[in-house]
Amino acid sequence: MSIKANDPSRKSWLPVPPESDFPIQNIPFGVFLTRDDVITIGTRIGNTAIDLGALHQLGYFNEIPLTDDIFLQDSLNDFISDGKKTWRLVRNRIAELFDRNNRELQHHEEHKKIILFDLDEIEMQLPVQIGDYTDFYSSREHATNVGKMFRDPENALLPNWLHIPVGYHGRSSSIVPSGTPIRRPYGQTHPGESGTPVFGPSKRVDFELEMAFITTDANKLGEPIPIAEAEEYIFGLILFNDWSARDIQKWEYVPLGPFLAKNFASSVSPWIVTLDALEPFRVPSPKQDPLPLPYLRQPGPGSFDIHLEVELIPEGGAANTISRSNFKYMYWTMAQQLAHHTVNGCKVNSGDMMGSGTISGPTPDSYGSLLELAWMGSKPLVLEGGERRTFVEDRDTVVMKGHCKKDGLRIGFGEVSTQLLPALPAETFPG
Repeated sequence: MSIKANDPSRKSWLPVPPESDFPIQNIPFGVFLTRDDVITIGTRIGNTAIDLGALHQLGYFNEIPLTDDIFLQDSLNDFISDGKKTWRLVRNRIAELFDRNNRELQHHEEHKKIILFDLDEIEMQLPVQIGDYTDFYSSREHATNVGKMFRDPENALLPNWLHIPVGYHGRSSSIVPSGTPIRRPYGQTHPGESGTPVFGPSKRVDFELEMAFITTDANKLGEPIPIAEAEEYIFGLILFNDWSARDIQKWEYVPLGPFLAKNFASSVSPWIVTLDALEPFRVPSPKQDPLPLPYLRQPGPGSFDIHLEVELIPEGGAANTISRSNFKYMYWTMAQQLAHHTVNGCKVNSGDMMGSGTISGPTPDSYGSLLELAWMGSKPLVLEGGERRTFVEDRDTVVMKGHCKKDGLRIGFGEVSTQLLPALPAETFPG
């Protein structure tokens, strides 16, 4: 089935500002609360949100086999379960309806009042009910930088890194949508010379510039997903800030890996951009040497040219762009991650989320964390106005943005914006 929604010549009768992340060729999916306090599944063109529940109830999807309540839910999980054929049919139909040459809805004023919302009339929600969340560690540059800081610089990568997409299972209960503030976490930190652990707020809270993909129901327990089929089970991508408490992590991660340092919060952008929408921006991933084992050898190019940037905004201050990176730098692709994740028969469900791992590029201005940008505190960043940062301070806001651009077409993700609040008072805890 062709992806008619991707026609680069198509224009919408809805207004789309120049350099918008959301032209008619994007058609992302999200969940929002309307001005009438109704929760619905929707999409977006320009700065207009579209209520897909209302669109379906009014008969605009009659030619597509959908259940009556498919868009009248508080998550995208059931829609994602319907599979790629349905996703493509729905995107194609939305593109057709909102094409400037289509008058079916364009001049139906009563229906437009029910279906269309300005962005200030809605409140975005978490787009999926995330049952399981896995975070990978798939940027060679990031893994090398961390290895240089914490281990032998001559042997920065651990022996397994070039052979498998390294990952760990995270905590889905603390994943929050853009705009939700988070608190500085408590935990134990390195004991120092005394050997006695210290309990208190983390002093080294950090962001991690990542993207995450959302899966559909993919396999039965005990059955792997072949790498050639892996992308059939990936619905789309979102921006992902996987917060870290570096001082807590340094003390706790041996021998089983991240725990309290990672599970206190992760932030996601609200609109899921489908792989179909990203198809025009597909590029090869970095050359892999040594050649991966056969089950990890992906046919064809497996990455996407997604420009990423991070802004840090001190309370009351200006936005400082502190990093510019790109998703195409990732050594291990999404298909390789999913194939490896399931090669042992691990079952993957609709709404599961897989984080890419920190996305760092080859130059210091493309690093995806403050740990790297300030090189473990030895090279503080100087912000506008003279403030310095080695890690994220209380009341700072971190904003991540991403978009693709080629031949005049721009497809983007919007942003994920999160403010770090101070830790709870010490008297909250016994002792």
